[in-house]
Amino acid sequence: MRFRPCIDLHDGVVKQIVGATLSDTESHGLETNFQAEKPAGWFADLYRRDNLTGGHVIQLGMGNTAAARSALSQWPGGMQVGGGINADSAEQWLNAGASHIIVTSWVFHDGRIHMERLKQLTRKIGKARLVLDLSCRKHGENFSSMPWM
Repeated sequence: MRFRPCIDLHDGVVKQIVGATLSDTESHGLETNFQAEKPAGWFADLYRRDNLTGGHVIQLGMGNTAAARSALSQWPGGMQVGGGINADSAEQWLNAGASHIIVTSWVFHDGRIHMERLKQLTRKIGKARLVLDLSCRKHGENFSSMPWM
């Protein structure tokens, strides 16, 4: 078994969020299981010291850039980053220390993959540093993308 650390950021704070309560349109219904007192960089440094590789920093909504950059700076090349990243910003995140870029909603929209966007992204950063997040959830008998996409 391999442990892969995760830093989920919401409003610049490390949180464990009940996924079904996260929405782009409503913040009052958000439920959290845990909210850390320590900053994102502290967790990334801990993961680096314990050599926990393959982890990621996920920006859930706006207001997480500084916290994500802080985490990446604590372990350059040691963590992936995702959340709101597109072809214009991907290279900046790699330069900030991300090992890989995670994309979901920018490439997947309305239940379809936008091949031109995917090609644009791979031209900018290459296939080797790209992770496609295929998150979905079941609604009745059907699966759909996560509600915040």
